[in-house]
Amino acid sequence: MDRRESLKTLLVGTVAGGAMVSGCDPKAEDNLLQISEDKVGLYGRTEKEKARDKDLFDSQFFTEKELVTIAVLCDIILPATSSDKGASEVNVPDFVEFIAKDLPYHQHPLRGGLMWLDHQSNARFNRSFSECNQDQMLELVEEIAYPKPKNSEMEPGVNFFDRMRNLTLTGYYTSQEGIRSLGYVGNIPNVWDGVPEEILKKHDLTYDEEWLSKCVDQKSRNVKAEWDEDGNLLT
Repeated sequence: MDRRESLKTLLVGTVAGGAMVSGCDPKAEDNLLQISEDKVGLYGRTEKEKARDKDLFDSQFFTEKELVTIAVLCDIILPATSSDKGASEVNVPDFVEFIAKDLPYHQHPLRGGLMWLDHQSNARFNRSFSECNQDQMLELVEEIAYPKPKNSEMEPGVNFFDRMRNLTLTGYYTSQEGIRSLGYVGNIPNVWDGVPEEILKKHDLTYDEEWLSKCVDQKSRNVKAEWDEDGNLLT
């Protein structure tokens, strides 16, 4: 099982119980958690909440350069595969931007982490992280994604990457594409074909043919039942 499949396995229970890069379109329909401004007010918000939502959509916390770095990190954490889109393709960087505005306690650790990443990159490669080649990026990321014990110099980066990884996974696996990737279908009606024949025989029971045709006929499953005045089932 590869890294991505392991992450999906860990997240199935979370999604089932209720959720925990090139383009950054804030009105993308692919991300279920990204509510575009024209939809604000259509999902049960009070006037005060709608005003706050509008303020969030009208503002921007990260600079464009910071968003590029976030997008690169998101795609390193969850890259595209032959069967799944990458994190940036489902607008996870927009999700990180939104969360930073919605939950301000993320702002200082995220911005500080981005600064730390650029500082380390400049010290090693004489260029900012987003300007590095892939090998250089991965060299640095692997040290904070899989840290060696008791390395205090890398601790700020480790803490930052943990936060970025959590936000990336949350943003991706609560998007339409991420939910599809998990195979989670939510609450949907199933098909009931009645009590199995062997169970009926065990209890010496049988279905009345008239009731079978009215109650267990899947062709009429969407037909509303009707009853006469005496309580007899008509259809």
